[in-house]
Amino acid sequence: MAASASPHSKGKKVASPNPRNSSRSPRARLSLIVLAGALALSACSKQVEKAEDIRPVRVVRVATGSVAGGSEFSGEVRARVESRLGFRVGGKITERKVDVGASVRRGQVLMQLDPRDLQLAQAQANAGLKAAESNRDLARAELKRYQELREKNFVSQAVLDSKETAFRSAQASYDQALAAFRNQSNQAGYAVLVADADGVVTGVDAEVGQVVAAGTPVVRVAQLGEKEVVIGIPEDQVDALRKATNISIRTWAQPDRSFDGKLRELSPVADPATRTYAARIAIPGATDDIRLGMTAYVSFQSASADNAIRLPLTALHQDKSGTSVWVVENGTVRQVPVQVSGTAGNEVLVSGGLSAGQTVVTAGVNQLRPGQKVKLLGEESVAANGAAK
Repeated sequence: MAASASPHSKGKKVASPNPRNSSRSPRARLSLIVLAGALALSACSKQVEKAEDIRPVRVVRVATGSVAGGSEFSGEVRARVESRLGFRVGGKITERKVDVGASVRRGQVLMQLDPRDLQLAQAQANAGLKAAESNRDLARAELKRYQELREKNFVSQAVLDSKETAFRSAQASYDQALAAFRNQSNQAGYAVLVADADGVVTGVDAEVGQVVAAGTPVVRVAQLGEKEVVIGIPEDQVDALRKATNISIRTWAQPDRSFDGKLRELSPVADPATRTYAARIAIPGATDDIRLGMTAYVSFQSASADNAIRLPLTALHQDKSGTSVWVVENGTVRQVPVQVSGTAGNEVLVSGGLSAGQTVVTAGVNQLRPGQKVKLLGEESVAANGAAK
């Protein structure tokens, strides 16, 4: 027997409960509550401020005093006079009688050319001289005869004048031929190259069999006598070294022995390759053990300067604008251009740009920028010690 439907449920659809939907709602509500709390906390928290870049540096306080500036440069020992000898005529070299390092005396033969062409030219000039001499003698004899005839009135004055003119022309031709003969004789003698002073051969620039033109250097001879040191001076040191009062020289072979020097020559033009100015320092008291080519060191000492400022080398900052230092003012740094006048040991002498009492950075100059805040090293420890007392 089938059961009958309830009158209350007829025509209505009863919804059954969904356990899946009932379990999602509490979790969603919890997530929303957590997210809202995080947003509230982030809105109430303060932003972290970025730490300011304060760079620690070492400094020194500028003070003035009386110091003597100095500089040292390395160079090479050379002879004061080094001649580049060459033949006064052109030709083919047939003999070379010296080598590099050989000692030579004045008048000693160094090289010789083939003299045959020069000897032939000399013989030709001699023949011309003899012909001119004969013509002159003939013109003189005729002039004498015509003078006697004129005294007897056998010839006119015009004829005598022509004979006198012929004699003067013959005499001039003879003088010309004589000068040509002497010149060719000298040319023949120039085929032999001799030393013009005592010295040492420092170089040979031509060999036997080579054809050279007149004046081409073939042998270099350094004359004995006064020696000097050749150095290169930077352009920023030229004016300071002109005022140097004491110059001393020592060699690498004898570092414990020094000689007094004298600035003999300073080039007015910089070398195109090194951009330095060549200077020659004479050594009046040089001994025989100071040999040519030795390495030497030249020290310049200038007069003592009052109110001079000395700074460590590490304090200098080099850039395109020149040389400068960093000055600390109110906890920040400022770049100040300076002029360097010399050195004193491991320090440099500053001639302008600074005044006494200023604080200059001596370490870390390449890491600074204008207006950057700095911390002076050592201040904190000093303050701590003072508080402990």
